[in-house]
Amino acid sequence: MNSDRYHQRGVSSGKEDVHAAIAGIDKGIVPGAFCKILPDLIAHNPNDALIIHADGAGTKSALAYLYWKETGDLAVWEGIAQDALVMNTDDVACAGAVKDMVVSSTIGRNKKLIPGEVIKALIQGTEKFLDEMRTLGLSIWSGGGETADMGDLIRTVVVDSTLACRIPRNEIIDNHRICSDLVVISFASFGQATYEQQYNSGIGSNGLTAARHEIFAPEYRTLYPETIEPSTPENLVYCGNWKVTDKVPGHSLNMGQMVLSPTRTYLPLIAKIFSECRPIIKGMIHNSGGGQTKCLHFLQEVKVIKNNLKEAPFLFQEIQRLSNTPWAEMYKTYNMGYRLETYVEEKYASTIIDISKSFGIEANISGHTEKYAGKALDIILPNQEILSYS
Repeated sequence: MNSDRYHQRGVSSGKEDVHAAIAGIDKGIVPGAFCKILPDLIAHNPNDALIIHADGAGTKSALAYLYWKETGDLAVWEGIAQDALVMNTDDVACAGAVKDMVVSSTIGRNKKLIPGEVIKALIQGTEKFLDEMRTLGLSIWSGGGETADMGDLIRTVVVDSTLACRIPRNEIIDNHRICSDLVVISFASFGQATYEQQYNSGIGSNGLTAARHEIFAPEYRTLYPETIEPSTPENLVYCGNWKVTDKVPGHSLNMGQMVLSPTRTYLPLIAKIFSECRPIIKGMIHNSGGGQTKCLHFLQEVKVIKNNLKEAPFLFQEIQRLSNTPWAEMYKTYNMGYRLETYVEEKYASTIIDISKSFGIEANISGHTEKYAGKALDIILPNQEILSYS
């Protein structure tokens, strides 16, 4: 998978055209925050601000459909519900908000293929995740949602969510505070956190169009044409060698479950970090769209050098092996096993790393920042290859 293969599938890793389209749009009252921050337009409290954010599970739902059809396992839809929620909760958490959230879910389906039992599983999955978060002390509630039958537009199912919350202005994380002489702490997206029920591959909800087609076998072209965009060249459709039910050596999961690992929420971890260390946080980035290069959207006269990222876990290695994707593209497309990073002075790093370890989440100093005329990122791989971005 190179950029051309990615684009021929109708997707892009960096969404450059989207960013260009919104370049002139107002960035809110804190342009450096990870999410757009609005004044408190409801209570008109000058000390508060509002966040309204929308995201979703993306094309991961197409693989969930395929897996469900192959196995009959409705539980896979719980993961998709979590994906759609976490892509919102963890974005707003990186802006500083970790409490008193309200979410609304939007499901668009092709009713001929997606029956009521799938809709029920998605709704129950949403409620299950929210209940688990409340059990962990995080106040997040459902405000309802919408299910629309859109067979003319949707091949299988689309699962999205919207989140709203209020945040005190003095709690906002402004990434424009990222400056020179800081360290980068990266938090693993793989493994098993104390609040997770099984191993997580770490893939999240980005790059799934490419991952699905690069990993899984050509037989699915014929079996499930509804999961394919018809104009995609055949040589880019399900061109791997794995079946979804193939066991992954050394793991308890099959390959379908690996790729469908629900997007890990860092919300409990971030809430704990904020409760103990919020004033020392200079920046926090959710490495979603854009992968390890996401930080470039927020840098000002700073160069980030990630020279101690650990080797990417199995699933990312397998995607690269099967697709022969240049590593520069892999790190731009995927989180590569580390979907959250924060920027602090080095003297505070051990405190934050210890908090992360208490949740069973690997964390380490993965790099540092330097003064720079502009913005740039260097990723130095374990083999010393340097990937440069600007």
